[in-house]
Amino acid sequence: MCGIFAILSKEGQPILPKICRGCVHTLREFAYRQSGKQRHRGPDETGVAIMPEHGVAFVHERLAVIGVKTGRQPLYSEDGNVTLIANAEIYNYLALAESIANKRPNYRPRSDCNVIVELYEDYGEGLFELITGMFAFVLYDKSSKTVLIARDPYGIMPLYIGEDEEGNMWISSEMKCMVEFCPKVKNFPPGHYIMGQLGGNMNPQRFYSRAWQQEIPCEPANVNILQERLESAVRTHLQCDVPFGALLSGGVDSSLIASIATKIMRERDPNYRLRTFSVGMKGSPDFKYARLVADYINSDHTEVSFTVEDCLDGVRDLIYHLESYDIATVRCSLPMFYLARYVKSTGIKMILSGEGADEIFGGYLYFYKAPNYEEFHKEMVTRVDQLHVSDILRANKVTMSKGLELRVPFLDTSFVDYAMSIRPEDKIPGPLNCYNDTLGDRMEKFILRKAFENNYLPAEVLWRQKEQFSDGVGYDLIEALPRFAAKHVSDEEFSKASIRFPINTPKTKEAFYYRCIFEEQFPGKSAALTVEKWAPRLDWGCPEDPSGRAQEAHANRLKQYLK
Repeated sequence: MCGIFAILSKEGQPILPKICRGCVHTLREFAYRQSGKQRHRGPDETGVAIMPEHGVAFVHERLAVIGVKTGRQPLYSEDGNVTLIANAEIYNYLALAESIANKRPNYRPRSDCNVIVELYEDYGEGLFELITGMFAFVLYDKSSKTVLIARDPYGIMPLYIGEDEEGNMWISSEMKCMVEFCPKVKNFPPGHYIMGQLGGNMNPQRFYSRAWQQEIPCEPANVNILQERLESAVRTHLQCDVPFGALLSGGVDSSLIASIATKIMRERDPNYRLRTFSVGMKGSPDFKYARLVADYINSDHTEVSFTVEDCLDGVRDLIYHLESYDIATVRCSLPMFYLARYVKSTGIKMILSGEGADEIFGGYLYFYKAPNYEEFHKEMVTRVDQLHVSDILRANKVTMSKGLELRVPFLDTSFVDYAMSIRPEDKIPGPLNCYNDTLGDRMEKFILRKAFENNYLPAEVLWRQKEQFSDGVGYDLIEALPRFAAKHVSDEEFSKASIRFPINTPKTKEAFYYRCIFEEQFPGKSAALTVEKWAPRLDWGCPEDPSGRAQEAHANRLKQYLK
């Protein structure tokens, strides 16, 4: 996982951005400087490629995880015509490299991303049917003046597209590299690509499209297949050439990933101990359950404690790295922001996590309020579509702010496609017989828990009710944040919120405070529009407060499973 930055001339001609003309900066110096604002994403090395005759500048900030000694970017084709910068992990690259080697006998990939170059040469945009992984990349073919830009199906890797006053295109992993010079900034849509000649039609096109995105699925759940698919996803995500660990909140999602990873690693080394990390305040619920899991799987476990003040100190820095002012996103990010720094200090460069399970299994507590199967499934689709502006944005940017790669096996494309193709009546939570089904009283993510009820986790954790991360690390933090924000926002300022912020007008002083910080760092209408609000469904009768504790289903109502 890395950071990428590119400036692409509108007409494919030599450029120097207007802002630099008449000063001492060359295009190379300017691009290097702008990319430096996200250099935290790639602390290991910086690679630059300038193609002045084409008006193209590429910069790559590298975090070396695979092909540590050989994977320096930019990457080039054998004839030198194709240049690639990628923020990616291609999990099936070994199989792809073997296939490529059948056509090119001496082929040896320098890293997992290398296969993108050869697949482009052989298949063009058809390469998306072949690669599996998380990715955001920019490729330029000098021979045809063709650019190819793409982002993975769920937006695990961040990617922004901007346009400066002269019409030049900017691409960056983080918005901070371009917002100063680009009046137009947007999120590059997940599951899309742009391919064409500079100056031509450069509108994103969809490459990832599935039936479950448009239709209500009717496939019955099979817990055996579910178990096999998740184990397979975790196995691919363990591909790594550096020390790694796992985040362990004590919830079922992160605990399952840690347990499965441990079982897989012990196939090679029976004495293997996964390094696991949990974060919270003294007495937080997550510490208790994380310790149960750590003891159960015999991991090398570390608890990282923080105080309310520790997190409040970091609010401004967090929003800078997060590039969001959404309340739910900021709240959940603060503890992880604190934890990521500690994890990186231990020498670990890659960390496994459980993000994505709540979206594909309907795990948030407000899903208990779903009025019917159809609306339940449609809301899951919406949550998957919005991952790149909520949970995945948070998880990626917070960890990468410390040069730590985060992997999310639940969002393996094959696993998501299977999970989202399961009929909603097998996933929807609710009390006994309320949906006239045969499975009875079901808690959230019932089929996921059922698939792993044999010797993967302690029952207290396997059947533990959903606790949102920002709640589970310690309720005092969630209660302190509104009070902290109120001290910085007067009643008079807040009364004019709709005038100052007509886009996504903040409805609380906490939201207003985050928005003020964001505006200082990322001014402009287009920057504000890159943020989307995460909130439960008000039309289902849910409270607007995103905290899980605010939901009616928060009560511990499922002790029947703890035997």
